Amino acid sequence: MDQVKVGMIGYKFMGKAHSHAYKDLPMFFPESPKPVMQAICGRDPSGVEQAAAQFGWESIETDWRKLIQRDDIDLIDINAPSNAHKEIAVEAARAGKHLFCEKPLALTLSDAREMLDAAEASGVKHMVGFNYRFAPAVQLAKKLVADGRLGKLYHFRASFLQDFIVDPNFPLVWRLQKDIAGSGSHGDLGAHLIDLARFLVGEFHEVIGMSETFIKERPLAGEMSGLSASGSSEGPKGEVTVDDATLFLARFDNGVLGSFEASRFAPGHRCTNSFEINGSKGSVKFDFERMNELQVYFTDDAEDVQGFRRVLATDPSHAYMDAWWPPGHTIGFEHTFIHETLELLHAIRDNRQPVPNFRDGVQCQEVLEAVDKSIAERRWVKISEM
Repeated sequence: MDQVKVGMIGYKFMGKAHSHAYKDLPMFFPESPKPVMQAICGRDPSGVEQAAAQFGWESIETDWRKLIQRDDIDLIDINAPSNAHKEIAVEAARAGKHLFCEKPLALTLSDAREMLDAAEASGVKHMVGFNYRFAPAVQLAKKLVADGRLGKLYHFRASFLQDFIVDPNFPLVWRLQKDIAGSGSHGDLGAHLIDLARFLVGEFHEVIGMSETFIKERPLAGEMSGLSASGSSEGPKGEVTVDDATLFLARFDNGVLGSFEASRFAPGHRCTNSFEINGSKGSVKFDFERMNELQVYFTDDAEDVQGFRRVLATDPSHAYMDAWWPPGHTIGFEHTFIHETLELLHAIRDNRQPVPNFRDGVQCQEVLEAVDKSIAERRWVKISEM
């Protein structure tokens, strides 16, 4: 297969990121099947027309059902809000379309399992959008763990901190409504931490958590775009039905201890997606705000030079970097989506499932809901209960 014809549902924050990946991938990874930007879909005709013109899509649809029935579409890309994921994915799978769905996979674990079942029953390829796995520095951390260079693992600690809703007059956007988003910081930010932990360390065994919604009501939103919105502080208000912050502890199957924090109430933190892994032979630290760097420490360094060193993951020996710029010339957020798309298109070409796929999405959802259960019941919850 030398090309994959894409139909994309959603055209705002993630729609722009995915569109950029489809456009740039053939230039830098010419050996990959070429993504053909066949059609973009959204409910607002003027909005989707503008997005099609800006992003470079060949045609538009305003009904996703029409999109998935088109014979000129191979892959359905779902980056609409979370409450739309299941219905679209199930119907697209039944129509024989490959699937690329943003995280979290669904509103609930049962919905996520239904999506996985539909995809596997149809035999299509399916991928979930955990893009942070595809930063070269994260890939380097994975290699150090896999090669045993950190020794026996003891700790995984992670946090994803933002501050875009600290203002109590920030409007009630869809991300703050449980019936649309599923959860707040926990599902939006914490899902990425859970996936990184599974990718780097292993499977969760049990969890215990706590959460808080600091601002209970907010002004109703007018216009929304990405993480920004407008609304009147003098107008009517609506209830915030998701968490503003969630913290939890975890034990992994291999004995590693984990701590996780997701919050949108951390002033000064724009996108602090960070983790640290400690092992018997060394440690690594990563912060996405400095995404090209991995902090590395080895216990067998000479005593007079021990300490964390900064490794700039931009050499050709680092994952994906031989396609980009000379060493020291950094890449950005958008490149994680290009690398993610590369994995998807190679999997379609090679007739294998991409990684991460819907099964990873389900396993992430199991942990998310186990944390919710632990909060509700104020106890440790084993993942096997879910």
